[in-house]
Amino acid sequence: MLDHLRYFQAVARCGSLSAAARVLQVSQPGLTAVIKQLEESFGTKLLVRLRTGVSLTSTGEELLRYANESLVRLEELEQRIKGLESDEAGSFVIGCHESLGAYFLPQWMTQFLESNPRIQITLSNAPSRVVLNATVERTVHFGIVVNPEPHPDLVQMKLFRDAVDLFVLAEGAPGTDDLDAAKERLRRGPLVFAGRVLQSQQMIDQLAAMDALPSRLLSCGDLELVKSFALAGLGVAVLPRRVARYWQERRLRRLHPALPFIADEIHLLFRGDAHRTRAFLITKDAIVAHGRALDSDYEQ
Repeated sequence: MLDHLRYFQAVARCGSLSAAARVLQVSQPGLTAVIKQLEESFGTKLLVRLRTGVSLTSTGEELLRYANESLVRLEELEQRIKGLESDEAGSFVIGCHESLGAYFLPQWMTQFLESNPRIQITLSNAPSRVVLNATVERTVHFGIVVNPEPHPDLVQMKLFRDAVDLFVLAEGAPGTDDLDAAKERLRRGPLVFAGRVLQSQQMIDQLAAMDALPSRLLSCGDLELVKSFALAGLGVAVLPRRVARYWQERRLRRLHPALPFIADEIHLLFRGDAHRTRAFLITKDAIVAHGRALDSDYEQ
């Protein structure tokens, strides 16, 4: 239908079928057939044939107004779509856990938004397994997750390493060369952890196996609350190392390097069939670069 409207518009502008056929580089009989199809489709006569060419009927004039408006809007739409495809403009949702985002995103967002003023970023905070599912379901464009399971619909790119470890307030903590003192501090408890985090339960199992599990366990719903308790000097906290470290000038310290820890890997996820516009690639590359720069300062 759009091509038919373009042909009709050309006939109206040229005032003749033969002249319009030359402009459109089509045969006059073919153009005449298109006009006939339009007239049959609308059930009306659109053109009046004259000796010197053609003129529009009242319904033809109305169709021309519609055709002009529609084709202008279509041209605007084509330019918009081409811009999204190749221009540095777009809107994306990034999903990640709150605590992960708290140390990963602030510096990245500050630099990225300043460098890319036409790319809009929205955040979606949820546990890693929820973010993975949301990426599969296309409700987020990029997922930043911990230890993801492979999924056939997703591209997974390793960003950096972390580990869930045991932390205490640095002030007054036992020395890192005294393992017996560290174990004694651990047994006094309480052990503070985020109950919904799988690695917390893994840590508890390992401590129980080495007979170092405190009798008092304090389960919290959020890593940030665990961190707050640790900063207040309450017990031993089970925390990712990067969560314990950010914005605190090392006020928290690993209880002892010989005690158990759970190694983590943080990955970037996106759908394999994602539309890789220019803005999409810019955003993906920026996340990868920032994450891999973080990996360079990983502490074993």
